[in-house]
Amino acid sequence: MLLLDPSRRPVIGHRGDRAHAPENTLPSLTQAAALGADALELDLHLSRDGVPVVLHDPTLDRTTDRSGAVRGFTIAELRHVDAGARFSPDGGRSFPFRGQAIHVPTLEEVLEAVPHLPLILEMKSVEVARPALEVLRRTGSLARVLVGSFLDDALRPFAECGVPVSPGSNTLTLRYLPALLGARPATLPFQALCIPRFHNAIPLPVRAFTAMMRAAGGPTHVWTVNDPAMARRLWSLGVAGIITDDPGSILRTRTQVESA
Repeated sequence: MLLLDPSRRPVIGHRGDRAHAPENTLPSLTQAAALGADALELDLHLSRDGVPVVLHDPTLDRTTDRSGAVRGFTIAELRHVDAGARFSPDGGRSFPFRGQAIHVPTLEEVLEAVPHLPLILEMKSVEVARPALEVLRRTGSLARVLVGSFLDDALRPFAECGVPVSPGSNTLTLRYLPALLGARPATLPFQALCIPRFHNAIPLPVRAFTAMMRAAGGPTHVWTVNDPAMARRLWSLGVAGIITDDPGSILRTRTQVESA
C-alpha cells in the first residue's frame, strides 16, 4: 500500500481539504480526492448508538451548530447537525457552507464516497476501535488503511489482526525516543510513523525518527505541513508523506520537486 512505502511521497489531505472546506466532512474529503490527494487523514469518534463517525473533537462545539459530546448524539441526530456551519475561509466574514445540509459523516459513508483511496484513520478513543474495525472488515476496506492513535489501547485490536498501525505517543516517546540515542532497533512493532514536527511545543527529532523507520523498512508521515518550503525540507530529510490542510498547494510543490 502507498502509505507503507518509504520510497513514495504521498500528499495526504488532513481532514480532507481543510483549508478550503469544513474539516472531516464529505465535501472536504471528496474535494481533496478530486484535487489529486494520494490519501486522506481523518478522525473517528463513536456515536451514542455505537457507530463510528468522522469528527476530530470529542464535542460538536467548534465545528458545528450544536454543542455537547459526540457520544451524546445518535446517528439520526448527527444527520441533522450542520457540520459546515462554522467554517469561514475569510476570518468570519462569510460562511459559504452554512445551511448546505452537510452532516457529520459516518466512517462507512466516507469509505463509499472515496472508494479505493488510502486512509489514515485516527482513533480518538479506545471505544471506537472495535466498531471501526468491524466496519472496515464488513466493507472490505482493511487493505487500504493505516491506523493511528495517541492511545495505545486503541491500536491493539488492529495490530492483533494484522492491520498496519502507527504507534501511540506513550510507546513512541517512552520506548523509541530513548532508542534514538543508542542503537536503532532493527525491527519495529508498527509499520509506519505519523508524527507532528512538535509535541507540546518541543521539536521532535524528525530526521532521526525517519532514519529509524527507513532502517526498518517503513515510512514516516509528518503533520500538519502547509508551508511548501517545509514540505521540500522534510522530503529532503527522507520523510515520505506530507499530511496537509492544503493538498492542492503541496501537490504543486511535489510536482516542482520531482520535475527538478
